[in-house]
Amino acid sequence: MKNRLRVLRAERQWSQASLAEKLQVSRQTINAIETGKYDPGLPLAFKISRIFEQTIENVFDPEE
Repeated sequence: MKNRLRVLRAERQWSQASLAEKLQVSRQTINAIETGKYDPGLPLAFKISRIFEQTIENVFDPEE
């Protein structure tokens, strides 16, 4: 699944580690999501969308 996580994170000048801390996940999880190696479950997807004040559809694109 494609996502805009890296772009949204860069716009806020957050490191992967700082975003991981906000989401209470590992930095490796953030990296895996950004590179498309891991699709987060709904609870984590909702947390990500809330942190960026975006809808899930604006962060994640299921049309791949």
